[in-house]
Amino acid sequence: MSGRILRYSLAERVMHWAAAVVYLYVAATGLAFYSPHLYWIAAVLGGAPTSRFWHPWMGVAFCAAMAWMLRQWAGDMGITDADRKWAAAAARYIRNEDEGLPPVGRFNYGQKYFFWTMLWAAAVLLASGAVLWFPERIPWGLRGLREAAILLHVAAALVTVGAFLIHVYMGTAVVRGGFTSIVRGEVTAAWAEMHHRLWYDRVTGGESIAGPLDAADRTSGRTGA
Repeated sequence: MSGRILRYSLAERVMHWAAAVVYLYVAATGLAFYSPHLYWIAAVLGGAPTSRFWHPWMGVAFCAAMAWMLRQWAGDMGITDADRKWAAAAARYIRNEDEGLPPVGRFNYGQKYFFWTMLWAAAVLLASGAVLWFPERIPWGLRGLREAAILLHVAAALVTVGAFLIHVYMGTAVVRGGFTSIVRGEVTAAWAEMHHRLWYDRVTGGESIAGPLDAADRTSGRTGA
């Protein structure tokens, strides 16, 4: 059997999927309140009062999940010179020429960009959401915060929706193996070596553990995990 590498621990996978489920609920109820044309979503999710009650609490839960991820992945999410070289060659990634990309660590530039986008957007959503959750506690002299909070909340939410859709598309349709890695936790050595060479070298000590099948897969483009 060819070599396999643990990419995500059980705790990381559980937190990732918990954050995903919570985010979907928050996004769905938020969209229901955003537009009258989408208000039917609230009815599907238990009615307007139920959605209104759980929306902010689930938002807090999502922010807590993001904080956990920051603590867990802070060391892997910093932008490095290797990431900048990868970003400069991103056209090869778009053309599905992964073998010609510069090596990167555990996460590539796009994954890091997504993480920081969601993290900062979550911070804006938390701050603006607190104002909208307890508007009566805002002094009258600072009532402009309420209007600003509405604009910031909507803008940040739409940013996360766009980023989330791109994330799902990239992880399921573009990079084979990305989705299964966050389900099973493991990837083949060939997949790790092709997509995250610096991380692969770090966890293997620079010693190749790819079996014959992995080596063959490595030449076939975006291999599965």
